[in-house]
Amino acid sequence: MGVSLKWLKQYADCDWTAEELAYRLTMAGIAVEGVEKQGEDHILDLDLTPNRGDCLGLVNLAREVAALNGSKVRIPEIELRESQEEIGNYITVEIPAAELCHRYAARLIKGVRVGSSPSWMQEALLASGVRPINNIVDVTNYVMLECNQPLHAFDYQLLSTEDKRIVVRRAYPGEVLTTLDEVERKLDEDMLLITDGEQAVALAGIMGGMNTEINDDTRDVLLESAWFMGPNIRRTSRRLGLRSDASSRFEKGTDIEGVIYAVDRAAALMAELAGGEVVRGVFDAYPHPHKKRQASLRPERVNQVLGTELTTREIRDFLDRLQLKHRVRKGQLAVDIPSYRPDIELEVDLIEEVARLYGYDRIPATLPQGDTTWGGLDPYQGFREEVRVILAASLYEVINYSFINPTVFDLLRLPPEHENRQVVRVANPLSEEQSVMRTLLLPGLLGNVHINMARKNENPAFFEIGSIFIPRPEGLPREKIKVGAVVSGSTPVNWLKHNLPMDFYYLKGILENLFARLGIPGSFTAGQEPCYHPGRTARVICAGEEIGVIGEIHPRVLDAFDIRGQACAFELDLERMFALRQKRQMSESIIRYPGVERDIAVLLPDEVSAAQAIAAIQQAEGDLLREVGVFDVYRGEQVPDGFKSMALRLRFQSGDRTLTDAEVGERLQRILAALENSFRASLRLDK
Repeated sequence: MGVSLKWLKQYADCDWTAEELAYRLTMAGIAVEGVEKQGEDHILDLDLTPNRGDCLGLVNLAREVAALNGSKVRIPEIELRESQEEIGNYITVEIPAAELCHRYAARLIKGVRVGSSPSWMQEALLASGVRPINNIVDVTNYVMLECNQPLHAFDYQLLSTEDKRIVVRRAYPGEVLTTLDEVERKLDEDMLLITDGEQAVALAGIMGGMNTEINDDTRDVLLESAWFMGPNIRRTSRRLGLRSDASSRFEKGTDIEGVIYAVDRAAALMAELAGGEVVRGVFDAYPHPHKKRQASLRPERVNQVLGTELTTREIRDFLDRLQLKHRVRKGQLAVDIPSYRPDIELEVDLIEEVARLYGYDRIPATLPQGDTTWGGLDPYQGFREEVRVILAASLYEVINYSFINPTVFDLLRLPPEHENRQVVRVANPLSEEQSVMRTLLLPGLLGNVHINMARKNENPAFFEIGSIFIPRPEGLPREKIKVGAVVSGSTPVNWLKHNLPMDFYYLKGILENLFARLGIPGSFTAGQEPCYHPGRTARVICAGEEIGVIGEIHPRVLDAFDIRGQACAFELDLERMFALRQKRQMSESIIRYPGVERDIAVLLPDEVSAAQAIAAIQQAEGDLLREVGVFDVYRGEQVPDGFKSMALRLRFQSGDRTLTDAEVGERLQRILAALENSFRASLRLDK
């Protein structure tokens, strides 16, 4: 926000230079980003925190200046000449939506002449970044900048009802209003409207309607000054993508007790600058009167929090300079909170006010006191960090937003009843792109692949450790930590090896290495998921429990994300991995006796996986069998239909003797018998 120093000095005496004032305001918590010289004036660029929305008005900013330099605030006096007619004869106000509009005041100015505003007003508006329009609209903007109270002027004759009334209500579902920016906006029942009893004439707190716009033929002006509920204005503004100077002020909170002063001030200026006649009285609909607020302040608590030695007299002086009326009651200060300071509620807020005027730079620096403990990671945090380090040896880590667009579930081909479509919706999303909480990591990882391929990185390889959110019938959603990865393309070419395709087996190797390093007994079994390729997907099993999925991404999903070639991914439950990990044996004695290797080829039904066969072999012969692995699978001639030939290499070894052929042969027979009993397997004998 830009503030004219020349204009500001009309409300508070200030002999400081613009740079010195900027420094003092910043040290008092009113940040000034910079100072720009414009002719004989200086413009202060304020960067206000949301809690100090009151300083969007020059009068309130002048209160800060006066508190800092000990001067007095000059609030403009209103000289208002009213006609003998009564406002009640011209307008009535009804507020059915009183929960969203706590006060609505209206004044009528008759016989105005619309034209240009005087140069001093135009200069003041331009210095604050507001474009002058005409003397009526300029007055409303001038008073808004002066008092932090948005106003709106209607052409009284354009109100459609004969009895001329204002009704503040919620919009009807699908109701339409064309705002002053000439955009037709479709509304819903959560949005607040100003109507004339028949048609909408303004979007409350945001922008007026084209149908009652001030124009060159306007003669009678109905002036609005109101207090609207900030959160409702913010939601409406975001949904419609419409933000204005008025909405930004209502969002942060305005002074409900300043409504009448602002409408009187604007009426007096319109009568002066546009030659109008002000009808006597204000129609003030005030269904929710403001309750005066009070807070207690203990001087000893001030010194305890700030580490100072201020006397009660000094603290009271700071409150006087801030125009916070107070009185001593039982050793405490009972402070009346003015309505224009909605940010002050508790004792600590008053302590902050004392600290601002005393000077943050004068508060002594002290070291923390009390018992201290060594920092460190708990076991689960250490496990997460270990997973991160292991995966970072092969993949790049990414961090994606936990908010996603619900349309990604369609891109992933998830059916309507799929559990991952049960999402937590964000109450106030920044946009539709971030309107729900994610239930899986895959959309973000695929999005990373798409972006990198668009930037000519043809071989992306990423992993992410992040939260997903599962809704509950009551209370907060359940948050789970997952680890996911995605690869596409091939590995870089170097002197040691050619570029290898980063396919399912490449990613499976990374996962198996992760399990081996962490001591997790993981295995794989065939499975299906809508977003993965059928027949090229496996479920990851640990201790008989499914902890995730790995597979090649479905071609249609790749097309939906505009990804060229193939991509493979996995997604695992990190919390279950931590719970199911086992202690790892870090060392063992070297066996001095030689091992014996045997290769066998067995006929197995097609539905029997290699993992099932290996598990059966290990269970049948576990004391001397050191290694078992598959080195070939064959289907074709000499193999019956519905069967496959699986070639396995077995290694036997004893720690206390050299094995004989008879011992090895006996164990081979035991293994073949186990395979036959479990899977109807038989030894393959080539003819």
